[in-house]
Parts: sequence; structure tokens; C-alpha cells
Amino acid sequence: KKRKMKESLGIGKKIAVGLSGGVDSAVTALLLKNQGYEVVGVHLYCWPPKSEIEKDGLSRDVWIKKNDCRADEDRKSALKTALELQIPFKVLDFSEEYKKKVIGYFYREYKAGRTPNPDVMCNSEIKFGMFLEWAMKNGFFNIATGHYAKKNNLKLVIPKDKHKDQTYFLYRLGQKELDKVLFPLGDYLKNEVRKVAEKKGLSVAGRPDSQGICFVGKVDVRDFLKKELKEKKGEVLDVKGRVIGEHDGVWFYTIGQRGGWRLNPENGFGGNIPPLYVVEKDVKENRLVVGEGKDAKRRDFTVGELRWVSGKPDLGKVSLKMRIRHGGELIPVKVDLKLGKLKVKMDDGQRGVAPGQAAVFYDDKECLGGGIIE
Repeated sequence: KKRKMKESLGIGKKIAVGLSGGVDSAVTALLLKNQGYEVVGVHLYCWPPKSEIEKDGLSRDVWIKKNDCRADEDRKSALKTALELQIPFKVLDFSEEYKKKVIGYFYREYKAGRTPNPDVMCNSEIKFGMFLEWAMKNGFFNIATGHYAKKNNLKLVIPKDKHKDQTYFLYRLGQKELDKVLFPLGDYLKNEVRKVAEKKGLSVAGRPDSQGICFVGKVDVRDFLKKELKEKKGEVLDVKGRVIGEHDGVWFYTIGQRGGWRLNPENGFGGNIPPLYVVEKDVKENRLVVGEGKDAKRRDFTVGELRWVSGKPDLGKVSLKMRIRHGGELIPVKVDLKLGKLKVKMDDGQRGVAPGQAAVFYDDKECLGGGIIE
């Protein structure tokens, strides 16, 4: 009984907390330490790898400055947090694996004309893949992260802060991973997290949230893609098949995107050009098809590569809703499962249904799982 009580309080449990250098992971470590856990701060170094710097022929300092990279700043911030909390600190270098598993996937998908989600892949392959495996091999009871998500009996559910909800990025987690993962911020609002950090006097209390590609930071996606994919002029067509402009290569555009190409003077719209969106991408012919808002909406599509958090649900007995982007609205849908793929139908069309992106499904507050839009 004493042992079970200690474990319920966290006493004697060794936890590896992913310290990113931001306020969320810092408060995660603080909360767990206050609960009696033996906390070790672990910073995952993922970008840039040595091979990327060598490819550009620059010194590391010059490369970091030229690419406005926050890697060193993030590591120093994470170390400072560990010192302030008086917990051990360790850095794991996953940069070459991250380049292969996440950035390689990012380039391959765009080249194929799809729109990938590197944050989903980063969580699956790095944070809850390599980091979790390392922790289990090195005597840790759990890992913990600063994600805004909740666990309920090995179910993944929407957290208290619905505006920060990150379950969309976590849909690939299964029972094996959830059993060993803690999400201490599940019952906190973002402003409450900052208040906890301020009260403790943590230096990251007011640090802005990171943006952009996971670990890479806020970069211009087109500029990032140009490192691997070259510009290739192509035709822009309207939905009637008329050539109305020119673009720089279909891989630089995503379904639902507005603008970013050049219209011909004689484009058929006259002087009143309506907002135009990417409706279709023809990678083989390097053509973009664009149309007005109504043309860019889809009511049905197929989802493959399905992953279910708690096993395949009985889709006929749940009130199914879906997200097609992080922070997006929960849309009521009807689905039909055939040959391992979901046929999805919506009453109202949605713009930006992009192949390669994730479609994630919910039953009330529970995240059931999801897959890739085909």
C-alpha cells in the first residue's frame, strides 16, 4: 500500500521531460517535480545536422546566423530552465535521424505534389519514437512533454485549453506510447501556465511560443523547399481549362492556397479578378488549376494510412467529427470504411482539403485517430 501510494504521488518515479526551451515544457518539469517525481530535463537537438551545414560549405556560426536558426538559443534556454529548477540536464542529438525521417519526408511529399505535416511526423518518429525508446532503455518510468493534450484511461482527449489543443498532431500515438507518456498541461490554460512560470520566477515565463516547422522554426516554406526543389515554370489554368497565368513549380503550392502565381494580362476575368485558390495540381504536366472559393471546396475524399489510438472504433456508433488542420473546426462527417480506407463525406464543402495532410477524427472530446488525405 505504501509503495502504491508513493507511486501515485510520483515518488520514486524517474521521468524524462522533453525541455524545448519554452515555457510549456518548463512548467511541465516544474509540475512533475512538485508532485515528487525524479525529473531529468532532456533537450532534443534536431536541427541543423552537421551534414546540412557541410553541404552549404559554411561554418556553423555563419550557417546559424544566415538561416535565423534558434537551435543554440533554445538549448541555452532549456539548460537555464534546468538550472533554475535544479534538475539534471541532458542533450540528445537526433539531428541526422530528424533530417532523414522528417525533413526527407517533407521534401519527398512536396515533390510528389502533396502537402505533408512535419509536426505529425516529428511527434511520431522523434518525440514519441526515438526519445521514448531512449528513455525506456535508460531506466525512466515515463516521458513527459509540454503538449496541450490529456490522457484518460489510455484514451487521448481534448485538453482544457481548446485553443491550444494539440491532439491533431498526436493522432498516431497508440496504446504502447500513451502508457508511457504524461501530459501535465492537460488541465491548464496557456495563461495559467505562464502564471505558474512567473510565480516560480522562471526566465522563460514570457518567452514567445515557437512557430513554423517543428525544430526548424519559422522559415519561409518556399525558400526551404528551394534547397532541394528547383523552380520550373508551368501553366496556370482556370476550371474551364483556359491558360490564365504562370507559376514557379507545382511543388511550391498547396490545395486551397490563395495566390502566389502570375496572371496573364488577358486572363478572361477583365478588371474584376475574384479571389482565386488552388483547386488541383498536375505534377506530371506541372500545371495548376485555380478557381473561385466555391470551386476549391470539397465535400468528399478518401483517407488512408489509418492509425487508431485505442484500436479501431465502431464508426457506426459514434458521433464522428473531423479536423483537417491544426486548430481547425470540428466538422460533422459520415464515413464508410472499405479496404482499410475511409470514404469521408461532409454536408458542407471545405476549402483546403489537401492530399498529404492529416484528417483526424473525434468522438466528443476523444481523439480516435486519423490518417492521410489521399
